[in-house]
Amino acid sequence: MKGISIIGSTGSIGTQALDVIAHMPERFRVTGLAAGSRVDELAEQVRRFRPEIVSVPTAEAALGLKRRLLEKPDGHPLPEIVYGGEGLDQVATHSGTHMVLTSVVGALGLKPTLEAIRAGKDIALANKETLVAAGELVMASARRHGVQILPVDSEHSALFQCLVGEDRMRIRRLLLTCSGGPFRGMKDLAAVTKAQALKHPRWAMGAKITIDSATLMNKALEMIEARWLFDVPMDAVEVVVHPQSIVHSAVEFVDGNVIAQMGPTDMRLPIQYALTYPERAPGYVQPLDLFGVGTLTFERPDTETFPSLNYARRAVTMGGTAPAVMNAANEVAVARFLADEIPFAGIFATVAAVMERHDVKQAGDLATIIEADRWAREVAQALNRW
Repeated sequence: MKGISIIGSTGSIGTQALDVIAHMPERFRVTGLAAGSRVDELAEQVRRFRPEIVSVPTAEAALGLKRRLLEKPDGHPLPEIVYGGEGLDQVATHSGTHMVLTSVVGALGLKPTLEAIRAGKDIALANKETLVAAGELVMASARRHGVQILPVDSEHSALFQCLVGEDRMRIRRLLLTCSGGPFRGMKDLAAVTKAQALKHPRWAMGAKITIDSATLMNKALEMIEARWLFDVPMDAVEVVVHPQSIVHSAVEFVDGNVIAQMGPTDMRLPIQYALTYPERAPGYVQPLDLFGVGTLTFERPDTETFPSLNYARRAVTMGGTAPAVMNAANEVAVARFLADEIPFAGIFATVAAVMERHDVKQAGDLATIIEADRWAREVAQALNRW
């Protein structure tokens, strides 16, 4: 039975992963959980799945979790409760864990993912920022420790599935599909409201990734992630707007053939594939009804109105710490937009301004990447003119 630790268990991906695990009790057991501020929800997860170790952000949250668990004793021993960055690392490296699902949003997932790799744990990766900020470092470490990195994002899972059994030297292009977000076709984003930006046309996701979808920054991050995950040059990664979100991504090979992966818009499918790989286990998600799909359309992205894709290509061209800086600036900009501190278009302006000011360093170690991330956040927070 495979032991699974989940970093980000109360988020959208984490809860859906637990749903998958609950439907396959003969295959999986939950060994570790880590979550943020939703302590009540985490307490219910602990009662249901009985992990051996649980991490929360602070000592106060740890006491709160312990108190909640003791309020409803059920005869089971309490898990080990840890906290902070060290707590995340402990969950990621727990001795009973075989695979770590990293599903936190942002650069927070980078260090525990690296620690898990060094401990020989396979990674189910739903934290694209890990490869954006430190792709070369992470992939080199995975090779060195013989660890598999299995993508959970629907687009990268699709690419991974299209490439099973294929010679990756025969790839011409990776085609990442994109719904276009809620503002597809708009040319003026000046009046965009938070409520509008948080209404995704296809997927139910957390606030940060929903805003990233609205700016197309999620695709910018996915382009960089794909570059490292599949070891292709950046000019071999292209984004295709596909509003129906049925084709999750495709691979074009040198002979002209294109292989695409299709499925319903349900994240439990790529989660299950990552957890059960290389097997395809019987699923419980309603399969795609091809007769009900209707028309599938494909468009080029509007990179003038939505410049995020250009930022990604520029960051990879700059190299070194530039992708980490782009990601950190975006995280701060999105948080400021959600806090009503900056307008929607201010997200683009923030990322561009921070990248322009950055003095790129070689990203050969985690400390350099963390320092670049810190610098970018500080600059992005201080910007106040749009």
